[in-house]
Amino acid sequence: MRSPRLCALLVPVLLCALVAVPTVRPTQTTDDGAGRREDGDSELSAQVARLYEDAALATQRYEAGRQKAEMQRARVRRFEDLLARERREIAVLHEDLGRIARSQYRDGGGLPLTAQIILADDFNDLMRGQHVFSRTTVAVNNAVDKSRRAEARLAADEAKATAVRRKLDRRSAELAALKHDIEQTLDEARWQLQGRADASVAAGACRGAVRLDQPPQSPAAAWVTPVAVYELSAGFGSGGSRWANAHTGQDFAVPIGTPVRAVGAGRVVKVSCGGPFGIEIVVEHPGGYYTQYAHLAAVTVDQGEAVVPGQWIGQSGTSGNSTGPHLHFEVRVTPETGSAVDPVPWLAARGVPLG
Repeated sequence: MRSPRLCALLVPVLLCALVAVPTVRPTQTTDDGAGRREDGDSELSAQVARLYEDAALATQRYEAGRQKAEMQRARVRRFEDLLARERREIAVLHEDLGRIARSQYRDGGGLPLTAQIILADDFNDLMRGQHVFSRTTVAVNNAVDKSRRAEARLAADEAKATAVRRKLDRRSAELAALKHDIEQTLDEARWQLQGRADASVAAGACRGAVRLDQPPQSPAAAWVTPVAVYELSAGFGSGGSRWANAHTGQDFAVPIGTPVRAVGAGRVVKVSCGGPFGIEIVVEHPGGYYTQYAHLAAVTVDQGEAVVPGQWIGQSGTSGNSTGPHLHFEVRVTPETGSAVDPVPWLAARGVPLG
């Protein structure tokens, strides 16, 4: 039978032994021991995702406002051209009227009608001349009045269009300022997110999955691109000093924090940190293919989790052996490095051409 004194001595010894046991696991969270990520990490990833969408929306609104303002400016320019043409026509009419008046004066048209009757040789010729002159004068006066009314109407329209244009210009300036503020805040949050990713890679321990509000899924899309908006950079098989051998995937140039999507339905078979790929995810798809998503700043799925096409599984970054923000995407026949195939024709064969 053990003595109470011996038990009392064993308790602190066991506690010390438990504290000394290593707790770092490469694919599990090191935060609360329950597979959940720190609240700060989740909030930061969610902030980046939210700002990413806000920036895209602000850009769309800015572009729509700018285009509307440009259309209004074009309308004002058309009004100005129309006004200039009307003024030229009025000047011609005034010149014609002056010429008629001078001709009338030279031909006696400037005399009072009574004097013209007394001095006329032929009364009928006199009346015909007076009739023609009256009709000409009335026609010219009507044309001048019509042009003046048109000029006044166009001037009013021009003033209205100018007011609308100025209002649109102010709105465009406000949208541009809002867009700039969102992008500046987003840029700061992106680099905070990347800083935490770099710390995880340096420690060789993933910080665990964050949970983001997922975008609406399209049930008709069996396959999608790994990011929604992108520019293609280094392609499969390309060479360079950055790789020991030819490039094994397709790079998508996107900013830090861009949502990364599962290209198709499957199961997450690997979530790891450290090494040349930094933070990476590997997904197994039906049919024996695997896709890899590397150089991430954060992950939103856990190992063993099922995913659907278009689901956000991470956020892009520049972790590991990376020269700048981008997503490194591979298609493999095994989950390991060295079995990659060209992802461009692979996606194209599944109805997803890369532009």
